[in-house]
Amino acid sequence: MIKKKKKLARKLYLYLAGLFITSLVVSNLIFQKFFYWYPLDFQILDNKLFELSVGILPYPITFLITDLISEIYGKKKAFQVVITGIFASFFSILLLLIANAVPAIQSSPINDEIFNKVFSMTPVAVFASMIAYLITQLIDIKIFHFWKNLTNGKLLWLRNNFSTFSSQLIDTVLVIGLLCFFNVLSWDLFWGLVISGVLFKLIIALLDTPILYFFVWLFRKKFNLKINEEIKY
Repeated sequence: MIKKKKKLARKLYLYLAGLFITSLVVSNLIFQKFFYWYPLDFQILDNKLFELSVGILPYPITFLITDLISEIYGKKKAFQVVITGIFASFFSILLLLIANAVPAIQSSPINDEIFNKVFSMTPVAVFASMIAYLITQLIDIKIFHFWKNLTNGKLLWLRNNFSTFSSQLIDTVLVIGLLCFFNVLSWDLFWGLVISGVLFKLIIALLDTPILYFFVWLFRKKFNLKINEEIKY
């Protein structure tokens, strides 16, 4: 029975890691499309708010998953997923560069010009995102475990939201700042995108707290874990 539970724990960890890596890589591939996430034409500091890249949509999933892995599997396993995500993202850059270098045939539905227009900025975006991602995920995990140790594994809502709020604020400023620095985005968009991104991420962080509680409850019930106890395999 113990062996079966260890096997299941490893399998679930791989599934979570797969969701995490997919969300991370896809967010960097689709970032060039923008949308209004709230039907208001609102401005502050001469910047439009509620205008966001679709790349932000999968990104909160990565923080939800690292918080879940941190809570159930521990800090070491969470760090492993983060490092694997970095490797996958940089590997995606290599594949895009190779794909962009290969000339399209005349009958190709997507020609070189369209392909280049869609993906030419992606390597820069991935590089900028990975710098911010590495810093913020490490901050997120460290803050999460600081509060976990301080509260003896209680008050999950506090460490989930506090770690996510802090890391997402830093992440948004870094990513938008780096994309503006590399001329992927214009500097006059900076404050609008930062404020919109932070508001969006904070709302999502609040909304995903019950989801985190639900999955933590499922894992604890399935593996007979006490509060502050982690799966070891």
